[in-house]
Amino acid sequence: MDAVQDFLSQVSPERRNTEAIKLDAFFRDVTGWQPVLQNGGMLGYGRYDYTYKSGRTGSWFATGFAPRKAKLSIYIMPGYTDFSTILARLGKHTKGKSCLYMNKLEDADMDVLAELVRAGLDDLATQWPVHAT
Repeated sequence: MDAVQDFLSQVSPERRNTEAIKLDAFFRDVTGWQPVLQNGGMLGYGRYDYTYKSGRTGSWFATGFAPRKAKLSIYIMPGYTDFSTILARLGKHTKGKSCLYMNKLEDADMDVLAELVRAGLDDLATQWPVHAT
């Protein structure tokens, strides 16, 4: 079993496990990319390389999720653009700078979430090169 499948098989409780499997299929479909397991229990799809004005460089995943016990975290990187018109149609959620939090995946309109992920990736690509995984 690979690291991603092993990770997904261990997500609990059962409802969160089911949601994590659905989100993995969703992100694979929307992005066309394979997931990479990140430290901290996050699945990332695609990656981008950045260089800050300070000269610091790095690489991070372009979009993804973490199936936390309390809430699902959906990462829309890097949070530069105001997506409020899309978010207004998404369904029940709260947001951080570059992520959304959902109590239940069923609270989201998955077509709108797909639109949001694509918009986030398009926005990210205007800032940094984005690569497939």
